[in-house]
Amino acid sequence: MNPHATMEKPVTPDNERLPGVPHRAEPSRSLALMDEPKALTPRELEERRVIHRNDSVREQADAFRELRTRLLTLGGERNFVTLVAPVSHGCGGSFVARNLAAAFAFDDTKSSLLIDCDALHPTQHTALHVDAGHGGLIDYLEDSDADLGRILYRTGVPRLRLIPSGRQREMTGEAFSSFRMRAMVDSLRSRYPDRYLVLDSPSVLGSPDARILSELADLVVLVAGYGKVTPDKLEKAIGSFPADKVAGVVFNEIP
Repeated sequence: MNPHATMEKPVTPDNERLPGVPHRAEPSRSLALMDEPKALTPRELEERRVIHRNDSVREQADAFRELRTRLLTLGGERNFVTLVAPVSHGCGGSFVARNLAAAFAFDDTKSSLLIDCDALHPTQHTALHVDAGHGGLIDYLEDSDADLGRILYRTGVPRLRLIPSGRQREMTGEAFSSFRMRAMVDSLRSRYPDRYLVLDSPSVLGSPDARILSELADLVVLVAGYGKVTPDKLEKAIGSFPADKVAGVVFNEIP
């Protein structure tokens, strides 16, 4: 599979309010809340390296739609959490995570939430031109009084929201394994039955964070940069996760 694409508007927080007890809304209500008053044009999406429906990126869009379909087959009838984990830094994991989330949002009956969990190399807010002035994931996890709704940002892509990484940190394992992180993921998934969560992970071989995050995920998609990962490293990365969670490997930037 080759999902590689050759690919301002300010974006504001969504301010979705999440009470202490998760509320599971009807799908129609969820999608009504996913309205995007300033949807990006195809040209703006290509500048952000995000797939769209026009023919100019048809090959890449079809590749991500196929990946989405395979995950939906594995995930069954329920919504689920997918961890997108690059084998090593520079494999294009964030690109794959961003466009997988966009592919879920292609479907008018589904919504998606992209969570940037790479606190050392955060990229999603920059790539999507999101002004993350209200902070992000790390800020929320470190402040017990923080409002989760304030770190949910519109992206300009209908039905796709972003939680940026927030404050940069080198050590995040404790935060990702915390009760607050698990409760946040459970709440975000259970609130809307049509919402699919995509976690953009740090590299598998660079830190233990990817393995810690996999405990929160139902499925794991590994990303191997073409010519950047040896078979031994790929095998080691696959072995880092429970076999029943590994959905497959995306080979990115195939010439």
